This record gives sequence, C-alpha cells and structure tokens, in this order.
Amino acid sequence: MRGHWRGTGSTLGLMDIPVKLQRIVDLFAAAPKDVKLQALLDYSNRVPPLPPELADHPERLEQVHECQSPFFLATEVADDGVVSLHFESPREAPTTRGYAGILSEGLAGATADEVLGVPDDFYMEMGIEEVVSPLRLRGMGAILARMKRQIAEHQAA
Repeated sequence: MRGHWRGTGSTLGLMDIPVKLQRIVDLFAAAPKDVKLQALLDYSNRVPPLPPELADHPERLEQVHECQSPFFLATEVADDGVVSLHFESPREAPTTRGYAGILSEGLAGATADEVLGVPDDFYMEMGIEEVVSPLRLRGMGAILARMKRQIAEHQAA
C-alpha cells in the first residue's frame, strides 16, 4: 500500500511513498518545532541492533562519509524483494540516528522497488530543517542515496 507525496524540491509531481513512511512524514510535518526535535530523538532509540552477521563483521557495512558523525549502513534484498535495512551510528549522534530510526520503521517490509521509489528529498516535507543543520540534512540525503545504490546493485546482480 502506498501514499502520495508532492515534492517541493528536486522531485516533481506525485510520487509513491510507502504508507508507513508517509505517516511518519505527515506526523512530523504537522508537529511544532519542539515536538519535531523530541520525535527525532525518540526515533534515535528505535534503531534495531545489528544482526550478529554484521555486528561481528563491521567491514560489511558501508560508511556514509557525508555524515558528520560515524554512520554505517548495509541493505539486504530477500528473494521476495523485501528490503532489510541495517544501521550503525553512535548514540551520541541522536539526529542522524533518529533519521535511521525513521527509515527503519517507515520502510519496514517495503520492497526494493518501493524503497527505490522514495523521493530523494522526502525528508524535506517533514519540516526537520527547523531542528537539523544543513550539514546533517546533507548527510540524510547521502544515507538514502547509499541505500538506494546498494539496493539497485542487489537487483542488478
């Protein structure tokens, strides 16, 4: 099931976005600034721990160098096309971790095609530029770009 999103930045027109992610976007968009910050911090606590096969082999994670704090990710695409997202970020980087929590929760159960269809700048509709610096926003865009690149590589293999 998908919702619709109307981009205001580099993405034009209506785009499909997974419903769970759209709900999160809508909640943030409607929230006042102080609630957005608290919600982002709340999502930082929702990042699942790495599975043992990644925790024991951190070299399997890709670092996102655009992030101000150390941030690593890995994606997996199952035979049925469902994507699993894995993130590693220090608790001392709650905004970046919060974004990872949003992606983890909002894209849980999504297929590769659904994740690839998420607008590159969807997070701008959340209004989080009110609580996150431009450098951190750039890092958020880089996280999504890396995820999409890894998923596209899985599909091409």
